[in-house]
Amino acid sequence: MIIVNLDIMMARRKISLGELAEKIDITPANLSILKTGKAKAVRFSTLEAICKVLDCQPGDILEYVEGEEK
Repeated sequence: MIIVNLDIMMARRKISLGELAEKIDITPANLSILKTGKAKAVRFSTLEAICKVLDCQPGDILEYVEGEEK
């Protein structure tokens, strides 16, 4: 399964959900869905924007862990 560690990176960079959503031009509701791991997919353009704002790599946000799906 894929684990989304967006909340960890946001805390490290001291950025709120609303602020990040504004900077990457998506709604806070959609960012919240991504942050909680409930999203079924993520666009590369969104992932790229998140990485640019948070100054990180995709692997800092997404993690693969073997095991059953939620």
